[in-house]
Amino acid sequence: MGFLSIIGFLTIIIIVLLLLSGRVAPIIALVMTPVIGALIAGFELKEVGTFFNDGITDVVHVAIMFIFAILFFGIMQDVGLFDPLIRGMITISQGNVIAISVGSVIIAAIAQLDGSGASTFLITIPALLPLYKKLKMNPYLLLLFIAGSASIMNMLPWAGPLGRSASVLNMDVTELWRPLIPVQVIGLMLMVVLAIVLGYREKRRITKEYGSIEAASAMESDFRMVGDTSESLEKEAESFSANKFWINALLAIAVIGTLVWGVIPAGLVFMIGVSIALPLNFPKMEDQMDRIHAHAPNALMMATIILAAGTFLGVLTGTGMLNAIAEDIVTIIPAFIAPYVHLIIGFFGVPFDLLLSTDAYYFALMPVVEQIGTDFGIDSLSTAYAMIVGNIVGTFISPFSPAVWLALGLAGLEMGRHIRYSLFWLWGLSIVLLASAVAIGLITV
Repeated sequence: MGFLSIIGFLTIIIIVLLLLSGRVAPIIALVMTPVIGALIAGFELKEVGTFFNDGITDVVHVAIMFIFAILFFGIMQDVGLFDPLIRGMITISQGNVIAISVGSVIIAAIAQLDGSGASTFLITIPALLPLYKKLKMNPYLLLLFIAGSASIMNMLPWAGPLGRSASVLNMDVTELWRPLIPVQVIGLMLMVVLAIVLGYREKRRITKEYGSIEAASAMESDFRMVGDTSESLEKEAESFSANKFWINALLAIAVIGTLVWGVIPAGLVFMIGVSIALPLNFPKMEDQMDRIHAHAPNALMMATIILAAGTFLGVLTGTGMLNAIAEDIVTIIPAFIAPYVHLIIGFFGVPFDLLLSTDAYYFALMPVVEQIGTDFGIDSLSTAYAMIVGNIVGTFISPFSPAVWLALGLAGLEMGRHIRYSLFWLWGLSIVLLASAVAIGLITV
């Protein structure tokens, strides 16, 4: 294994360990560790600055979108837009934790139809998180359901992973996708089963801790989605006319619809949404500034983390560490297991999400694995499917994914706890899905 790969491995391992430990702020781990690693690898500070610029360019639009999304959904919560939805879902589900869990999976799958993880989190978390808080359900469970369901839907041809794979194989992305449709169906069915199992477990936890679901839902939530709302604003929200509620609902639908349509950048969508929502609900400038001040700390905090993640990605990509890791991983595999290299890489696909970016996995690792497989008579498509199915379920637990940082910011959660909570279940789902793909003949052994 080369020197650059070793430095890259150590850098990533240290970052993951720091994130899991929760002992330092994410920005420290994401900025200082790769910068020090690059300097140790022999790169000059000026070169590191160039890597930083490249990395920031890739994520700055996400940071902008995040800031204004937090402001927009914060205002919508201030005026009580989500309250009827919460009451309605509680009424329909009768506070049934299992039904809510299954509903979360289905809603996330529908939201991911546009192929954008960021928009999926922006649509689902603000709508569902207040309900989870109301019933004292674990918010990390919501993130697990959305991450798993959205990842399976991420096999769509207009999503990133298949586009990258098709370019590596030099084939039409639609042809690559069609055989994966049964795998997506199986995956969603498995997610529903997982939702029932974990929903039942969550119901038992809530009952044990609070006595009953009803008792839990009757208690005041101890935290809000974004920012805090004063008593005066809560009373004001309650007194809003029905007309004002429906205007806000139409505004939210228009913002989300435009987001899914993709006609203008997401950041601009939320900028316009905030610019309309503020004067619509708070005619006085003092009240408008008060709402911005209330939600700005959360928005700014997570925006800085997203920019730090951009630095992390930029340095590891620019130095070539990610490519070196991907190329060296397969060279250390013993010769006797080389004929099964596609299955082995697929089996460890989810953990690879903690070590490699999506680009490094598909553009650097996949060509090498595909070549090794070809030498041993393994069809290139079989290799591609093994790597796609094995890896894609872990897309949204990776610190390399800006959309995950967006989700964490919207929900007020931590990356380390998200990984600890979701890794076991999503990796298990990935392994079962990989075995299913082998069983239906999509992947040859």
